[in-house]
Amino acid sequence: MAAERLVIVGGDAAGMAAASQARRLRKPDELAITAFERSHFASYSACGIPYWVGGEVDGPDALIARTPEEHRARDIDLRMRCEVTELDLERGRVRTRELDGGGRESWTGFDKLVLATGARPRRPDLPGIDAPGVHGVQTLDDGRALLDTLGASPGRRAVVVGAGYIGVEMAEALIRRDYEVTVLEQSAQPMSTLDPDMGALVHEAMCAMGIETVRGATVTGVLTGGDGRARAVTTEDAEYPADVVVLGLGVRPETTLAAAAGLPLGESGGLLTDLGMRVRGQEHIWAGGDCVEVLDLVSGQLRHIALGTHANKHGQVIGANVGGGYATFPGVVGTAVSKVCDLEIARTGLLERQAHAAGLRFVTVTVEATNRAGYYPGARPMHVKMLAERRTGRLLGVQIVGREGAGKRVDVAAVALTAGMTVEQMTALDLGYAPPFSPVWDPVLVAARKATAAVRDAGA
Repeated sequence: MAAERLVIVGGDAAGMAAASQARRLRKPDELAITAFERSHFASYSACGIPYWVGGEVDGPDALIARTPEEHRARDIDLRMRCEVTELDLERGRVRTRELDGGGRESWTGFDKLVLATGARPRRPDLPGIDAPGVHGVQTLDDGRALLDTLGASPGRRAVVVGAGYIGVEMAEALIRRDYEVTVLEQSAQPMSTLDPDMGALVHEAMCAMGIETVRGATVTGVLTGGDGRARAVTTEDAEYPADVVVLGLGVRPETTLAAAAGLPLGESGGLLTDLGMRVRGQEHIWAGGDCVEVLDLVSGQLRHIALGTHANKHGQVIGANVGGGYATFPGVVGTAVSKVCDLEIARTGLLERQAHAAGLRFVTVTVEATNRAGYYPGARPMHVKMLAERRTGRLLGVQIVGREGAGKRVDVAAVALTAGMTVEQMTALDLGYAPPFSPVWDPVLVAARKATAAVRDAGA
């Protein structure tokens, strides 16, 4: 009896996690696994690219979790620099094109298909946006191309367009490389993944670090020099010289193939799946990683959240189900953490605008505390914002901005959100305490106490 054929489109976190888990469950004579990856790298940490660019970690090899040779040694036929250009679902096959060596095309049949096509950086349709010297940062190939530009550039001026996670991380990386950095952000504050009052704290810190941060800046184009390379970024009312331009405008799901094949997409353009990561309406097709939408456990709505943590979990679930086991992915609470220089930035759950959009009535509180006991050397300020549902007191979201020890405190809130805890229940959490690590009342618990009082006052 011939082995079943599993084809995986995309060789990074979700795709190769699915391949590895399926191989653990089924032998090569039971399941033949073929994976296609169009870039030069597979199974790598895209989250590490800013730190590679900034010189904090070596790369790209240090960012690779498992090489193609290691996958092949486990009987996973991983084909690099091979792009899938068409899905023929009726006949159960994919068309591929080799990106090196002449562009030869061929068809590969499948019994089961996994789509792990990831996401692509947002690149607005503006004059000069595709000029040499303008870089998106999504893959290791992107990171290497940016480093090549930095190495060849005689100037030291950089403009980062967008002040989301990638934007602020790339601003830090360029500061570390002794560039003069200007960040252009269309919103009123950087980090639109925070509420504006918390984003203002990030703006203040970035300016203090020597990063010029221009808020309310609508980019209108990229000017080029006589050599065709980027030389400046223009907004509606100013021009900012640039020897290199980095786009930090976020990403969108890469679902071009899926859309052409008629597979179901959500509002953000991500694939829609069931709890087992099977594409809705399809018996033999799964999808995971940055190309899918996931359930927000707090709002009950679907969201697109591009994170490697989710992608690896999706892959594990897919591999278990493809391999004959059973697993589900219940959803997320929207936890993310980042930093710019020594400032740590974290959030989980809903922002105010997301809570409003979900039709929730809520209260908000913000507290300023310290990361350690106030008398202990090195104590630094930390701001914690908390959202709680009116009447019920259910925790809805937490945002944290502070120095050392601030970011990972968000994990306490992520667990509370997943468990559906109220802010009053949180006040009784038995968290670790010692002066080098926390005040007697941890800042998250201080916020929970204040939120509990706000809920009571709102119900009075």
